[in-house]
Parts: sequence; structure tokens; C-alpha cells
Amino acid sequence: MIQSMTGYGKSVLQLPTKKVTIEIKSLNSKNLDLNTRIPSYYKEKELNVRKKLASALVRGKIDFSIYVEMTADETSTLVNEKVVRNYIEQLKNIVTTEGNDEVELMRMAVKMPDALKTEREELDETEWLEIDKHIDVAINHIVKYRIDEAKSLEEDFKTRIVNIKKYLEEIKTMDSDRINNVKERLRKAIDDLKVEIDENRFEQELIYYLEKLDINEEKVRLANHLDYFLEELSGENSNGKKLGFIVQEIGREINTTGSKANYAPMQKLVIQMKDELEKIKEQILNVL
Repeated sequence: MIQSMTGYGKSVLQLPTKKVTIEIKSLNSKNLDLNTRIPSYYKEKELNVRKKLASALVRGKIDFSIYVEMTADETSTLVNEKVVRNYIEQLKNIVTTEGNDEVELMRMAVKMPDALKTEREELDETEWLEIDKHIDVAINHIVKYRIDEAKSLEEDFKTRIVNIKKYLEEIKTMDSDRINNVKERLRKAIDDLKVEIDENRFEQELIYYLEKLDINEEKVRLANHLDYFLEELSGENSNGKKLGFIVQEIGREINTTGSKANYAPMQKLVIQMKDELEKIKEQILNVL
């Protein structure tokens, strides 16, 4: 079962003093590009979070965020009273306000360095265990999103592979006509020269020329690659890189067939096969 690299997962946890929101966003990328935004008091857990995300999501441009909203009456940021009073006394000596307006001086003082102090919140292991569970929930959500997103991709891939198979069958059908057409053109070219030829030598040269145009190996390999693609597509694991390699091999056989075709109706089918394959290539970049 394939997965898309595009996804979104979210989980919200309400703790006694805060609301914690966990978000994971994912876009396609050749490798794992992981970006995390975690509050400073959870930073010591970042390495574990990154390992968990890498193991579950494997590949893609991943943005992981933990947002914390305080819901309790208390706040960790306090006015540094002694510092503010000291600033006010200093300001009285250098700033002229109407009647030494205390409110105006206060506004100026609280903007000065160290006027506010933030008490660093220590990590609560029990609290983190709850957050960690919700990280797992968010990961499950994004994985489900990726699987659902990939269903339409899978159907599109199957449709286009079936179309290529159909064009391949048409090529197989017309191959004998192509060979006859090549023989007739060569015979006509010789006749137009109006010269005597050695028929045995002509037959030998014709066989050599037709061997150069033979596409039987390409037809067999292309059919095998198409079946292999469908087999991997239906496998248990999502492997976009492997599918990409198979697509390259499919393209190689189609291109070789086109270069050997030397027959307009067959080249037209080759172009249609290339068109289907290009659409697969565009979408395969988004497969995990």
C-alpha cells in the first residue's frame, strides 16, 4: 500500500494549567527534511521526538510544532519590582513629566531591560508522558491522511499502466506489418536503382537490417517492468524510490522501441505510451 508524502496531523491536549496543540505537516521531498518547533522547557525531549518522527514518516519535508497556551490564572512572567522602582527613581532625575507622573514613568520603566522576569518552567515528566501520547496520535492522523491521499494516486497509476499495456499489445499486433513494410520499402529502393543485385546477398543484408530493428526483447522487458510496477504498487510497504526506478526502466524500453520502430503507426503508439508515462513520473515524486 503506497503512501503520499503530503499529509497533516493534529492533536490537542488539555492539561490543568495549559492547552497543548501538536501539529505535523508534510510535503514531498527526496529525503527526510525535518523541522521542529518545541518550547524551550521541552527541548531536552527534542531528540526523542525527531527519532520518532523519522521512524514513522520516513521521508518528506516535515514541519512539527508544539504550541502551548496557558489557561491558568497564574503566569510565569512577573514584574521585577525592585528593578522597576529603581528605574522610576532614575527617570525622575532625568525626565520631566507633569507633576512627575508616576504612570508615565511606569510605562517607561517596564520597557527597560530586566523589568520583567520569566521563571523557567521545569519539565514535568508526567506531563510529558501525556504529550508524548498525543504526539503518537498526531502521527497516526498524518499517516492515515497520507494513505487516503495515496488512494487516488494508486488508481491513477493503475489506469495509466493498463493504458501502456494496451498500446504495447497494439504494437505487438502491428509488428509483422511493420516488418513487411520495411521489406517493401527496401525492395522498392533497390528496384528504383534499376541495377542487378545478388538475391542471396540482398537477403543476407535484409536479415541483418531487420535484426537491428527487432523489438522482441524490448516488448518482453517492457511487459515485465509493467507487471513489476503493479506488483510493487500493491505491496505492503510504500517505496516511492523503487517505483521511480521501475518507471525509469519502463521509459528506457519505450524509448528504445521508438528509436527502432521505423514505422509511423508504431511511433504514434510510442508517443502515447510516453505521454502516459510522463504523467506517472509527475505523480511518483509524491509517493513515500
